[in-house]
Amino acid sequence: MSGEKRQENRRRIGIMGGTFDPIHIGHLILGENAYQQFELEKVLFMPSGNPPHKADREGASNEERVEMVKRAIASNRHFELSLEEMHDQGYNYTRETLERLTAANPDTDYYFILGADSLLNFETWKDPQEICRLCILVAAVRDHMPSALMDEKIAGLRDKFHADIRKLESLNIDISSRTIRSWAAEGRSCRYYVPEPVIAYMEERGIYRNLSD
Repeated sequence: MSGEKRQENRRRIGIMGGTFDPIHIGHLILGENAYQQFELEKVLFMPSGNPPHKADREGASNEERVEMVKRAIASNRHFELSLEEMHDQGYNYTRETLERLTAANPDTDYYFILGADSLLNFETWKDPQEICRLCILVAAVRDHMPSALMDEKIAGLRDKFHADIRKLESLNIDISSRTIRSWAAEGRSCRYYVPEPVIAYMEERGIYRNLSD
């Protein structure tokens, strides 16, 4: 499913998945830049209900994470909350999500946005070849990662899985949700790193206030 073979009249929808615990400006900037660079119809922000790689996660509840995403993207007309992965009882796997979406929307190409760290670990995901068959991978470059390393990884995945991978040109906001959680637990300000409506909700609910890490 190479880029050259895609038809111009097909819908293009981005997927920004993650635990969003909490969502921060780095997620929003990546989503906005992907929307612009690849001329997407919209970007789905898709909180993971029970991600396999974070099974022992400590933090906000599913309901709180959904509400934080909802508040963070409310002012952007081409951002949309998707609960596609919030109804599963077991682990969520990207392949299964993409299979459901592509079966329900055969006229759509999905652009799956992921960070450079996730790209480096992509081969450890469940069914990476199937994921590559079902979507276009959009890889966000991080400032601290050498360009040559990124290019080598992309070339290797293209060769091994026949992957359609596009590099996302974006300024890097080197902030993590874990750092935000730590700051909130310590009572430090998260202003400008987290949207104001999300900060207000975190404070109202006391989210992360009693975390151990």
